Amino acid sequence: MPNPKRRHSKSRTRQRRAHDALKTPQFYIDKDSGEAKKPHRIDPETGEYKGRQIIDVKKSD
Repeated sequence: MPNPKRRHSKSRTRQRRAHDALKTPQFYIDKDSGEAKKPHRIDPETGEYKGRQIIDVKKSD
């Protein structure tokens, strides 16, 4: 297996690690229910996406 010939500088190592930080999860506040929801996904409770009915959801009563 190949091994590095020289060590990487602190600058180069830190530049690589700059992209390792955790990002905050993205969400939006639903206008109807006021809940935080993930964007670009069908609402599993109502079956709607962008105000249109996409799937039929069975009500579990």
